[in-house]
Amino acid sequence: MKSLGSIRRDFAPWSDPDAKPYIQFDNVTKRFGDFTAVNKLSLAVFEREFFALLGASGCGKSTLLRMLAGFEEPSEGRILLDGQDLAGIPPYRRPVNMMFQSYALFPHMTVEANIAFGLKQEGMARAEIEKRVTEMLRLVKLEQFARRKPHQLSGGQRQRVALARSVAKRPKVLLLDEPLGALDKKLREETQFELMDLQQDLGLTFVVVTHDQEEAMTMADRIAILDKGEVMQVATPAEVYEAPSSRFVAGFVGNVNMFDGKLARNGKENARIAANGGAEIIVDSAGDALPGAEVSFAIRPEKIRVSSTRPTDAVNAIEGEIYDVAYLGDMTVYHVKLDDGQVIKASTLNAARIIDDPLTWNDRAWISFRPDAGVVLTR
Repeated sequence: MKSLGSIRRDFAPWSDPDAKPYIQFDNVTKRFGDFTAVNKLSLAVFEREFFALLGASGCGKSTLLRMLAGFEEPSEGRILLDGQDLAGIPPYRRPVNMMFQSYALFPHMTVEANIAFGLKQEGMARAEIEKRVTEMLRLVKLEQFARRKPHQLSGGQRQRVALARSVAKRPKVLLLDEPLGALDKKLREETQFELMDLQQDLGLTFVVVTHDQEEAMTMADRIAILDKGEVMQVATPAEVYEAPSSRFVAGFVGNVNMFDGKLARNGKENARIAANGGAEIIVDSAGDALPGAEVSFAIRPEKIRVSSTRPTDAVNAIEGEIYDVAYLGDMTVYHVKLDDGQVIKASTLNAARIIDDPLTWNDRAWISFRPDAGVVLTR
């Protein structure tokens, strides 16, 4: 199967049937009184993987992380790390370390003392501690701030101190709970790439919890989309975006347009959907769906062209009216109200500095897209 999207590195153990998962959630359920936070969930994470748990608040992602760390015990099921059942093993005896959103640095200690704290607790020799702290400071580019205290650092620098302290003990797995939530947008974007590079350099397994889709898409090798304590899809960022497994995933990750209707025909060369608004949509494939089935055709805004006249080469073209326009600099976003009342979002890259005869409010317009531009969903 041809990969969707760009591949960051030659690393895909989940595609190898003989590869053994490093972390396994085996039919895990977690209840808090009458509330079920995690429901019969099974999940596999591989060694040296950067794995993201993505979902809205209350979906169970932080509960999964806390169970792996040992702060909570499963109500049912097993959690295994490198083949060992973690049941009954306290947090301080697990080969994992957790970095919290608040960073939890000791305010009265210097940067180097914060990094050295866990190593001293383990009884490591003084010379070895100094060597390890120096190595960590160099790794996170904070050598010149070694003698400063947390209140003398910026948010990004405190984040890197917390990260250095977390990896100083060389855990098998590093757990990150919303690690970049306290940073501003620009610094968050820069730190995402720093985390990726650091994870590659250290060769550790990272499991990150986030509600930020862009964060998960940027950093992770694979993403698990969670909802109400259950896994909706586990896939690479490109697969989650380009080939969502359900209407929920398509709607949760990024922007999407949905054409609901019935499958009129599913042939070898193409399939046809009779949309509820009256349009006929031709697609390359509708999978195993049977004619007459209720389906949705999901298509991303950037896959849709907007033009003042019907394109002569378009297989799929629907007429409407420009309802809203947003100029964002690098792109222009159009809301096109179709004649059946549905509003479609389309985005166009502004590749040229000047656009001749731009479309604007209340103009009649056509949206068009290729047969392979979207995906047919049956659930």
